Parts: sequence; structure tokens; C-alpha cells
Amino acid sequence: MRVEMLTTDFLDRAVDLYGDVVGVVAHDGTEYTYAEFGERVNRVSNALLDMGVGQGDRVALLAPNTHYFLETLYGSNQIGATFVPMNYLLTPGDYEYILGDCAASVVIADHDFAEKVEPVRETVPAEAFVGYRAAEIEGESEGAGTGGGEGGWTDYEAWLADASSEPPERPEIGEDDDASINYTSGTTGDPKGVVRTHRTEHWHALVVNQHMEVGDDDTYLWTLPMFHCNGWGHTYAITGMGGTHVCQRTFDAEGTFRRVREHDVSYLCGAPTVLNRLVAYRDDNPDVVTTGERDVRIATAGSAPATATIETVEDGIGWRIIHLYGLTETAPMITTSNSPRRLAERDRDLKVAQGSAMIGTDVRVVDDDGEDVPRDGETLGEIVVAGNQVMDRYLNKPEATEAAFTAKLPGYFHTGDLATIDADGMVAIQDRKKDIIISGGENVSSIAVEDVLYDHPDVAKAAVIPTPSEEWGEAVTALVVAKSGTDPTPEEIRAFAGEHLARYKVPKRVEFVEDLPETATGKVQKYQLRQEYWEGEERLVGQG
Repeated sequence: MRVEMLTTDFLDRAVDLYGDVVGVVAHDGTEYTYAEFGERVNRVSNALLDMGVGQGDRVALLAPNTHYFLETLYGSNQIGATFVPMNYLLTPGDYEYILGDCAASVVIADHDFAEKVEPVRETVPAEAFVGYRAAEIEGESEGAGTGGGEGGWTDYEAWLADASSEPPERPEIGEDDDASINYTSGTTGDPKGVVRTHRTEHWHALVVNQHMEVGDDDTYLWTLPMFHCNGWGHTYAITGMGGTHVCQRTFDAEGTFRRVREHDVSYLCGAPTVLNRLVAYRDDNPDVVTTGERDVRIATAGSAPATATIETVEDGIGWRIIHLYGLTETAPMITTSNSPRRLAERDRDLKVAQGSAMIGTDVRVVDDDGEDVPRDGETLGEIVVAGNQVMDRYLNKPEATEAAFTAKLPGYFHTGDLATIDADGMVAIQDRKKDIIISGGENVSSIAVEDVLYDHPDVAKAAVIPTPSEEWGEAVTALVVAKSGTDPTPEEIRAFAGEHLARYKVPKRVEFVEDLPETATGKVQKYQLRQEYWEGEERLVGQG
């Protein structure tokens, strides 16, 4: 029997089976049972319908980790609209591109970040703008109006209050319909919109539940940004199982430990940078209580955490680490080191590897001819993956889509990550083929940063590479050749970059050099540059 796999299944199950359970705790501590949360979701759906938003339309959201985010996701999906969560660390120019590329019908923004949308309102397709605490947005935004019409923001809570809490009439939604679009840094040119279908999201959530051990008694703390691949799928996974979401707007170590205690949190996620900040806070506050009544596990991804970090988190803080790997294009999870059998054999050295393939996922490491490399833990190849959680396509980029699925091994998504694979099927990333830097869990296109640096009047040449960083895993580092007769400073270069780039993309280090190594055709040999900085490291990728 075939039944369509839809994202709406997860909230439907929670409301049906766990309606009396606290499903969502807002940042301010307000609690919503799943029944109450479901009614708020219905109001979002009906409010969108009243605005004329329908099946196939795109609903863009700019917000941190709030219950509003979860409401908008489900409220969009259950009327067949496509949810477009945006990274709140970007610039107005980035939002202008994203909103134009996805042709969003409506923009919903948090009061802390709406000012980034305000400058581009007249140049994007959206005609409706909804804001949390809209009065604050209008009070802080020059020239803003006082209502939901031209120049104004509709207040979110008033918008919901005017809408029905009854379930909306759902259209015929198919599992191959678009559910969400997540934008990722492109290695060249503009960001790519990763389109994921209802089936993609549904399957991925089931995989998450299996490998992250999610149960209906879990209390999950949102320290991982919800916009990252829809919170690595936990927006669906936790809900479907009937667990409890605890929202923390943005990460801070003190708030994290406090909420873990107050809400008896059992599970959370975070990049290695988050682990480092938690460790640093505990070092400064050795008496801090780090758990509630229950054991705590934390999933981490991106750069592998350093072995010392793993030991401190597990032995000092008392949380069990689960390491995983994936990309925005793969929903993201495709491998994990969470294997009790292998951990018993290999102990913690396994947790600095990216792990083995998750269930229903075909992960291979191949050479330039698309042939599997030996499983010797030494031979380098590119990670390719096939699975139901892999994206449908890049929005409006058919050539990039085709290349991503056909470069070496047709039918597999090519990650651009270079790794080894051992006899147990465990992959360990050693380098990156693509010009991507992962700094503090955020993807940074080195080429995009270089494009900005070349606009500086004193820059003759520039190369942007990752360098090792204990805090960030990888630091965005710019090597600059100044034009003859000029004498710019690192601070001036960083300030210029900050005027055009999101904060996390601005080089943390700027070094001036006499020249850059180039090929005969004038291409900068970044591999040679990176080797100089990574000498002595086990791999050419960061370990936070």
C-alpha cells in the first residue's frame, strides 16, 4: 500500500496522540500543549489563505529559534505552500537576492531582524510583510508605516487573532511537491536554493529519529539555528514523536545550561563552536550544574570536534556526544558515528570521524573515475551519496543540479568533500574540493569573499582560505597583495569587507603577502597556501 509521505503527518500525529502534552516552550517560558500549538498553526494557515497565499506559493521567514518559526513552517506546509527559512546573519543584499529568486509571496520577520528586510522591500516580489511585535519594527525602521498596508508591517499576533483556529481545507498535496527551500552558500556566484520535497523531509525525519534516539519523552533544546536545514530536520522529528521543543532565540552558554536544568532537557544539537563555548563557560564557572534529572546527549556536525573537547564534554559536563555529517543538499544527515558496537571496539577515536551511512542511505567514497576507493582508511576520494533525503534540485539552476548529480557517478549527489573510508565503512573528511570554509558551523564561500576584497581600491590580488582555529574550527583568512604605492591595514580590509558581507563571512585574519602562487594560467594555487597553514594537522579541515 502506498501512502503519500507528507510533512503534515508529524504535527497531525502530535495533536492526535499528545494533544495534552506540552509540545512547545517559548523563549519567554510560555508553554503550549500540542493541541494549543496546533490551533496556532491553523491560524497561521488561515491567515495566509486570507492574504491570498495558496498551494505552490513561497512563504519566507526571517527569525531565530522561536515558536513562531515552528508555527510558520507547519502553517505553510499544510496549505501546500513552500516554506523558505532565511539565515538571520545575512545582509539586505542577500535577502534581496533570495526573495527575488524564490519569488516569495509574503515575508514574516522577527523584530530583531526585520530592519534587514526594510531596505529592499520595494525591490522584492513580496507584497505582504508580517512582523513579530510590528510596532517595534515600525518604531525603529525609518519611513515605516503603522499598519499592514504599503510601508507597514502587519502585527503577527493580531494577524493570528483575526484568523480562524479551525483546520483549513487542505489541497491535494503530493509527496513530490516542494516543502521547503533552504539557501546555501554557492562556491561561485549567487547562493543556491536547495529544494526539498515533502517526501525528502519526511524520510529524513524518520532517519533522524532512528539514529538520534528520539522518543516521546525527549525534551529538545533549540541551540542549533532552526533555519539550518530546518534545524537538521528536528522541527519535524521531535514533533512527530511527541517530544517537547524548548526554544532559545540564539545560543548563549549560560542560557543553555539554565534551560537544561529548568526543563530537564535530554537532547540538543550544536556545532563544535557551541561545544567550545560551553566548555569555556564551565571552565569559568566550575560549579555550574550541567544537567537536570536525566542524561543529556548532544549531536554535533560540521568540523569534527577535537578529541580534548569530546573528553571535556563527556567527562566534565557529563553529556554524551553524537557526531554526524551532512550538507544542506542532503537534508542534512547522511552519516553518524553513533554506533554502540563500533564505539565499544574503537572508543572515542570514532567520534572524530564523520561516521558510517545512516539507514536507507548509500554513501560511497570514489576516485576521479567514479570507482570506489579502497577501504583502507588512507586513500582519498570524494564522498557521494544517494538516498531519499537528498534534495530534489537547486531552484532555477538546472545546470548546477545536473552537475551535482552526474560529475563522477551519475545518480549520486557529489558533496565536494574529500575523505577516506575504512573497513567498517567509517568516513573521515580530510579536505574539501569546493571553495567552502566551515567556520563556527556556517558555510562561507571563499570566492564570494574574494569578490568583495577585489572591490577594495588598494587590493591587487586576494586569496581566501581556511586556517586552523580552536574557537571556530576554521577561520576565514585573507591573503592580500596590496597595489603598488598603497599601504592598507588589516583593520581597513576587514572594515571594508564588513560593509558588504555578513559578519561571519568577514575574514578573521588578514595577512599581506608579496605575491600569491599561481598556475601557468594565472589560477591561485590555494592548495599550496593551505598546506603551509595546516602543516602538522592530521587533516586539512578544521576540528573545533
